[in-house]
Amino acid sequence: MNSNKKSLKDILDAMKKVLFDETNLARTTALKELQLSEEGNPFKILIGTILSARTRDENTSKVVRKLFQRYKNAEELASADVNEIKELIRSIGFFNIKAERIKKTAIIINEKFKGKVPDNIEDLIKLPGVGRKTANCVLVYAYNKSVIPVDIHVHRISNRLGLVNSKNPEETEQQLMKIADKKYWNEINNIFVMYGQNVCTPIKPKCSICILKKNCEFYNQTFNTN
Repeated sequence: MNSNKKSLKDILDAMKKVLFDETNLARTTALKELQLSEEGNPFKILIGTILSARTRDENTSKVVRKLFQRYKNAEELASADVNEIKELIRSIGFFNIKAERIKKTAIIINEKFKGKVPDNIEDLIKLPGVGRKTANCVLVYAYNKSVIPVDIHVHRISNRLGLVNSKNPEETEQQLMKIADKKYWNEINNIFVMYGQNVCTPIKPKCSICILKKNCEFYNQTFNTN
């Protein structure tokens, strides 16, 4: 498939058709669910994104709900006992490290930014545990800004489809920004993640139900022997 602006729209439309119209696979991602349930609360989305790293969406959602039932904002989380935070988030991966990071992040947000999460990537990536992907997720899901958060799903699918030829998520982000019309940027993460979790999975992708396979470099190289 040619890497151009129009083709990305076609890809997004095809993914949505498979997820929403032709199968029963569509499930809201943890960040989209958080955005909807918390009305785009930037602090909760920031903390939820930090917690979501290397954690299944369903577990992230449960832990985030539990955490924010106890601590409502940056001020409360900043003054929390880190051991209590660890107990609340114990079921997710790397909970010890994440507990330390979200407490430090809450302190910085509370003291340096007066409780308001920054709306720019320069300040966001200076926070503990916040890399470029996490910062971009905050900008999309909290502030509705046109950026492209690239996680493992976006990186994998973009390369499989031949949209990009990249070695890491940062390269994928830069290449997607060059070929994608900006009005689609903040939709890419949510749809690609849903597709990556349910159809174009890392192992044993469900190519039989994917209507993009004829134009997929991965499929043609792996399964199409004609």
